[in-house]
Amino acid sequence: MSTFAKKSGGIDVTPANRDEIFRDKPIREDFAFNGEVAAVFDDMLQRSVPCYHLVIDAMAQILDRRLANGALVYDLGCSIGTTLCLLAERLAERGFHYTGVDKAPAMLEQARRQSLTTAKGRVRFLDDDITTCPLSDAGAVLCNYTLQFLRPVARQAFVNRVFAALPPGGVFLLSEKTIGHAPSLNRDFIAIHHNFKRMRGYSELEIAAKREALENVLIPFSLQENMQLLQKAGFVEVEPFFTWFNFSSIVGLKR
Repeated sequence: MSTFAKKSGGIDVTPANRDEIFRDKPIREDFAFNGEVAAVFDDMLQRSVPCYHLVIDAMAQILDRRLANGALVYDLGCSIGTTLCLLAERLAERGFHYTGVDKAPAMLEQARRQSLTTAKGRVRFLDDDITTCPLSDAGAVLCNYTLQFLRPVARQAFVNRVFAALPPGGVFLLSEKTIGHAPSLNRDFIAIHHNFKRMRGYSELEIAAKREALENVLIPFSLQENMQLLQKAGFVEVEPFFTWFNFSSIVGLKR
C-alpha cells in the first residue's frame, strides 16, 4: 500500500477570512495578487475553483507513485503555499523537499507563516520570477492555475524550460482554467461555473465584478492547447488526470 493510501487526516484547510473583495465594490483596476487578495485567498480558491483539494490529493498520489524518496518538488506560482503545505502533510513519510516560487510579497508572507505551523520546515518559499528562476535538482514541477496569467506568447518557452530542468522520469503537473472550442458548450460550461460560485455564496455582482477584473489578466487556453504545449516541449506521455467542465489538470512525464 502506498504512503498516500495509508495516510489519514490532514491539515486544517478551513479559510480564516471570507472573500468579500468584490462585494458592493466598483472595479477600478485589474485583478492583482496583493495583500487584500492574500488575506482571503484560501476562501477565494475553495469557492471559485471546483474540486481544489481533490486535485491536490490527485497530485499527491501521482507524486507518491512517480518520485523517489527525498525528491525536490517545485511549485511555480505557489501563491500562499497551500498546495505545498498539503503535499508535505500528505506525503510526510516520503521525505520530499518542496520549493515554492512566487513574485507577490503578500502571498509569500502568508505562505511562510502557514508553512511554520503545517509543513514544519519541509517547505521553503522564494521571491523570484517563475519564468527565469533556477530549477536545480527538480524531480517534479507543479503549476496550478498560474500559466493562464502568463502572456500566451511566453507559455511555450516556459514549458520548454520546465522540461529542460526535469530529469528522465521527471513529472510536470499543470492545472488551468480552460476555454472550449465548441461555442455553445463553452457558454454552458461558463454558466455552470458561475452557478458553482453562486451555490457557495457569491452574489451575481461579485461574480460579474471578478470576471471583469480578471478579463485582461487571465487568458485561458483550451485543454488541447495546454496539452500541445507539453507535447511540443518534449513530454511524450501527456494525459489529463482531472477535468471539471472548464477546469483541467494535466500530467506530463519526461522519458
